[in-house]
Amino acid sequence: MKKITSTSLLPILVPISFAIACLTVVLPSLAKQINTEYIHVFRTSFLGILLEALPFVLVGAILSSLLHLYVSEEKLSKWIPKNPVLGILFACLLGLVFPVCECGMIPLVRRLIQKGMPLYIAIVFILSGPILNPVVYAATYMAFRLYPEMVYARMGLAFVVSASIGLIIYMTWRSNPLKLSLSRVDNTSTHITKHRSSRLNSIFVHAADEVFEMGKYLIIGCLLTAGIQSFVARESLTAIGAGHVSSYVFMMGFAFVLSLCSTSDAFVASTFLNSFSSGSLLAFLVLGPMLDFKNMLMLLSVFKTKFVFYLAFLICAIVFIGAVLTGGIVL
Repeated sequence: MKKITSTSLLPILVPISFAIACLTVVLPSLAKQINTEYIHVFRTSFLGILLEALPFVLVGAILSSLLHLYVSEEKLSKWIPKNPVLGILFACLLGLVFPVCECGMIPLVRRLIQKGMPLYIAIVFILSGPILNPVVYAATYMAFRLYPEMVYARMGLAFVVSASIGLIIYMTWRSNPLKLSLSRVDNTSTHITKHRSSRLNSIFVHAADEVFEMGKYLIIGCLLTAGIQSFVARESLTAIGAGHVSSYVFMMGFAFVLSLCSTSDAFVASTFLNSFSSGSLLAFLVLGPMLDFKNMLMLLSVFKTKFVFYLAFLICAIVFIGAVLTGGIVL
């Protein structure tokens, strides 16, 4: 191994030292130009969203760990009904029993498909599981305490979207969508195998992994949301939110980019209540757990590209139509 000397580090240290010196000179003058009121609003907004969402992320991670440790895929596969309609209903209700966040859903479903679970049931489970579960229901209720109709609208639309996509895939997709090279074992299985001698230790190891995995997306989402709330002019948000189409497109794109966990996205959405319509917020709450940036990458690592884009098109189209109709009729 090559020994690192001070001479070899010189080309790196010189520009870094120069940059630090420039920042030392420039930052004080920039700090004077920044309105401290904006900083205070940003800090308060960020901490408020983060502290409200974090307990639900922790609960979701622990419940997910218990599922991975105590429930085998073989046992779950035996419970699947043969009838397509009953199978879709069964998949929609799985989230009530197994509240797994979308971060851990795709590796679990991949193994279930490999063990014989029909594709359409697996997709319904991927879409509905992160929303139709007690943890997400409680988090959404806490975030929209004064607007309980948003809670029921989110659960109802998620059920309709998941069931509709399951039926469409059942009728239209016949080939195997899984990629050929799926021999690697995911990190969850590795941790549980390593610590099988201590089940309690296994639960906390897996839960810690999930919290760190989800926490970075949560913090990024809270930072972006607090930044928008603090530094973007209220008139600009109101102009976007007032549009019949732009408000839905913006919030759906926002949900995709933020990649928030379903146990915390409701707290972010609730901060936009005064700027956006209830229907566009509903689109944010339903689309995000079903399709976001990190989820898209995970889907592409497991399924063939053609199938992933087909699924993404179905999700965006049905969520948009469903949110517009629900926002106009119910909310």
